[in-house]
Amino acid sequence: MPASSSRRASTTSNMQSLGYQMQHRMLQIAHYGQPTIEIALDESRHGTQGSYVTSYSTMDTIEGTVAITAPHDTRFEDIQIAFTGTSQVYVDRLTTTPSMSGRTEAQHRFLTLKQPVDDADLPLPRILMAGKKYTFPFYFTVPSQLLPRACSHTVASDYVRETHLMLPPSLGDAELSGFGGVLLDDMAPDMSKVIYAIKVRITQFHEGEGKMSIVAEKMRKVRVKPAFEEQPPLNVDGNPEYRLRQEKAIRKGLFKGKMGTLTATTVQPKALIIPGARTICNQAVATRARVHLRWDPVDDHTLPPKLGSLKTSIKVSTYYASAPRANFPTRDSLGYDLTQGVYGENVSISTMCVESAQWHKQPASANPIVSDGIDRRDSGISDCSTSTTDTHNSDIPPASKNYKHGSFYTASILVPITLPHNKNFIPTFHSCLVSRTYALSLTISAQAPGVSDPSLHLKVPLQICAEGSATGNENARARSAEVGVLDEVGMMFRPRSVAPPTGTSGSGADAPPEYVAFPPTVGRYGARVTAVG
Repeated sequence: MPASSSRRASTTSNMQSLGYQMQHRMLQIAHYGQPTIEIALDESRHGTQGSYVTSYSTMDTIEGTVAITAPHDTRFEDIQIAFTGTSQVYVDRLTTTPSMSGRTEAQHRFLTLKQPVDDADLPLPRILMAGKKYTFPFYFTVPSQLLPRACSHTVASDYVRETHLMLPPSLGDAELSGFGGVLLDDMAPDMSKVIYAIKVRITQFHEGEGKMSIVAEKMRKVRVKPAFEEQPPLNVDGNPEYRLRQEKAIRKGLFKGKMGTLTATTVQPKALIIPGARTICNQAVATRARVHLRWDPVDDHTLPPKLGSLKTSIKVSTYYASAPRANFPTRDSLGYDLTQGVYGENVSISTMCVESAQWHKQPASANPIVSDGIDRRDSGISDCSTSTTDTHNSDIPPASKNYKHGSFYTASILVPITLPHNKNFIPTFHSCLVSRTYALSLTISAQAPGVSDPSLHLKVPLQICAEGSATGNENARARSAEVGVLDEVGMMFRPRSVAPPTGTSGSGADAPPEYVAFPPTVGRYGARVTAVG
């Protein structure tokens, strides 16, 4: 390398180092003289002293203290302590111009609980004395659901609104993922985050300018793992993301005729229930799925093929949007909605040998009766299709399109589903901007003569729920009992009318009861969408 090039490289390196030093020095100067804020959490009542991060569940209490020390006398106007929950999302999309950015961002503060600070606890006059420590306690209760104003945008149904008002779990922050001192991947992308934090802010009023300014502020993140109850099975009618039934013709050879048709069906399994916050559980989180097989031979002399293996995996999908969503997200809606994105990850569960599965020969009379009409049931309970089958033959799949109206064979495989311990699985949830869903993939292979082993692929929704913590459940029971007592006391002191009942239209019949509508809730959606151009 020439000497001049070496000198230029050395000069550039020195200038960069000098620039970093100046930047660091300017930050020190900017923070010089600001009061220091320390946020301490009282974890003794939760029995988690010394853990890396404490998890809080529904109805848990978050207690602690805020200590403020000023290096010199500092005048202030107010001290604000709040527990906040915020969703942060950004969506990148391709643009035709390289110099233009297609990123859209959104931030939704769905929860704000403020700790009242008594004026008597504040110094008078409002001056933080140099070197003196001021301590303020705080006490928050993690709510069971959000206020209606947290989701004030247009939605497709009341059920969507109810799910958006459920407290979402912490998501996307590596500092808060996992349990205890072990950090685990929660499989969330950088584009979506759900963050809970204790925020402290010291403000000062400038009389000359007539506005408030921030003297100092600090935030301490906490992990929230709410309780989620199991929801009804998802209606998958017409949804291309899922496949609850598949049939495939099996041939005798590459250029030979068919042996028959193999059909596989399944339904949505029971939910996986993860333990509550701060719960030490040595048992595996597991559920079971069942796969029903049917073999429709071309003649009565053709036996079912031998089965090979059954592979299971879980598809983890995190949906995020820079605009509030009116309905639950789907992959097919991403093509025309540029404000939405999805990040998926496959987690392998197990591979089991199913060669020993027993086939049972069934007569033609055992075929399930499939009605052509539409069953008028609740759409939230539908788990397979709109057609109904005979309850006596519910374990027998309907005939394939190649069925010859003779005898056939059936088999059933019970598939255990156990969550691995190297990932942090959070509950299934839907919020205004972020959603997390799971799908169970089942791949069944068979052994056919002379050709590659055919495979059947099924994909069914999988739900993950969460229990509440012990302290949160106890607080919820105490709160419920307290509300019941207050209602009884209110009934005792509520004025009653002793006047005789009035008739309607001159008859002696009692008038129908009156129903008072709930007052409308007026609120504004807190999402903020900005485009960077």
